Amino acid sequence: MYKIKDDAFKNFVFHSLFMKATQNHHFSYDVIISGAGPVGLFLACELALANCSVLILEKAENPHSPLKQLPFGIRGLTTPTIEALYRRGLLEELEVPKRLKKPHANVMQGPRHQAGHFAGIPFHEVDVDTSRWEYRLPGSTATHLIAELEELETVLARRAKSLGVTIKRGLAVTDFYQREDRVTVQSGDQSFQGKWLVGCDGGRSVVRKQGGFEFAGTEPEFTGYSIKVDIADPDKLRPGRNLTEAGMYFQSQPGYLLMQDFDGGAFHHSQEPVTLEHVQEVLRRISNTDVSISALQMATTWTDRARQTTTYRNGRVFLAGDAAHIHAPLGGQGLNLGLGDAMNLGWKLAATIRGKAPEGLLDSYEAERHPIGVQVLDWSRAQVALMRPDPSTRALRAVIRDLLDTRDGATYVAGRVWGIQTHYEIAGNHPLVGHSVPNIELEDGSRIGEQMRDGRGILLDFGSNLSLNLLASEYSDQVTYVTGRANDLFGISAVLIRPDGIIAWVSASEPDEQSIRQAAALWLAR
Repeated sequence: MYKIKDDAFKNFVFHSLFMKATQNHHFSYDVIISGAGPVGLFLACELALANCSVLILEKAENPHSPLKQLPFGIRGLTTPTIEALYRRGLLEELEVPKRLKKPHANVMQGPRHQAGHFAGIPFHEVDVDTSRWEYRLPGSTATHLIAELEELETVLARRAKSLGVTIKRGLAVTDFYQREDRVTVQSGDQSFQGKWLVGCDGGRSVVRKQGGFEFAGTEPEFTGYSIKVDIADPDKLRPGRNLTEAGMYFQSQPGYLLMQDFDGGAFHHSQEPVTLEHVQEVLRRISNTDVSISALQMATTWTDRARQTTTYRNGRVFLAGDAAHIHAPLGGQGLNLGLGDAMNLGWKLAATIRGKAPEGLLDSYEAERHPIGVQVLDWSRAQVALMRPDPSTRALRAVIRDLLDTRDGATYVAGRVWGIQTHYEIAGNHPLVGHSVPNIELEDGSRIGEQMRDGRGILLDFGSNLSLNLLASEYSDQVTYVTGRANDLFGISAVLIRPDGIIAWVSASEPDEQSIRQAAALWLAR
């Protein structure tokens, strides 16, 4: 939060800004979001789906960028993200995942098709034992897909606008001031009024910095480069991912390169311009060739700095996505982690705005998402550790490679990489509680995921139980009551599903009214 020692002066500043906001912008939004990337856009969609008024302020005037387009804009979507997009009817609007269904199809070792990687070490489809994921049904969505960042943003922006979200581009949040019941947001000389503010403005988040959030973590080990170049002698570079004694380079197609130079992030932090001469020197050193670059078309740098805010909320201000956590962009975990934040926060904040949130609901956002962020940052650090160019690391990579060639190793890593194992610690005596609901097929041929497009919770009753019907009627503005038989019941009779698709309660026999009412009271309010 912006802090001024003199309270009288502080109140004067706020009052002046509030009056200006009232005069220039009579409309007060339920939520103001800083950042129109995928996380901010998806959060806006979730809020607008619940009839909240949303304003997005985005620094960039132009949403298009070569770095968002293939091949640099390629992103891996994991299971929780795919399920979230499917449940909101957004997955079908993405064309790139339909074209690139098998991103590793050209990477083969005989008949062993690569299904993914950990720190560049591949694991293969034949080694992944999907039968161990007993609650994934044949009609479930894919475990992993390839998407393009620009297309994803375009689809989300189109949906947001159709739901009434206001997107203002070329307006960066520069400061904000919060009181007990509202937040005034500054963008240059303009002011906007909202009940809540969410920072989805990336790793250099202004909202995080101005909000006084502690950003704890570890410093980088390398400078990463994303470059597009013309190469005079392309045969000197190998395609694909290449770990060398000096670092790593990855060539997705001729002239499109990623590099990791283990300089402790020195060049990235120097903010020196990325010149042709510098790129050629780094590429020659890492590849151990005398390759010649004839033209530098595009270049950007990044690092593996890994940091996370110690809290995701300060009063009426929340953080989500890279504003709350940053790490090496290895495998696209950042996008998926951020979209998971948005899916978790959206319905909870909307319920609060509508006066339908039980006590502590907003606190559960941080309680559930912060541990997931810790796991992803550690997963990223572990991959960086396995990519260091030294003899000890090469020996460790050989051990990990052998493990990934086993059924147990490949299945475990696939479960982590694809997000199959992602869940929340929610009290309950059934193994499904806290996990994503399986895509159960009902007797009429519909699937449960298709019934979640309105963003409401679901009470799924396979036994047409009268007490459950009565309970659903009491929460009718928050929960849809669905009854009927299913093709695969998993030995359960009823399920309470949160708006984000997470199972909050399960009954394996005759439903116990006391337990379902306790679960409902934890997540819903009359």
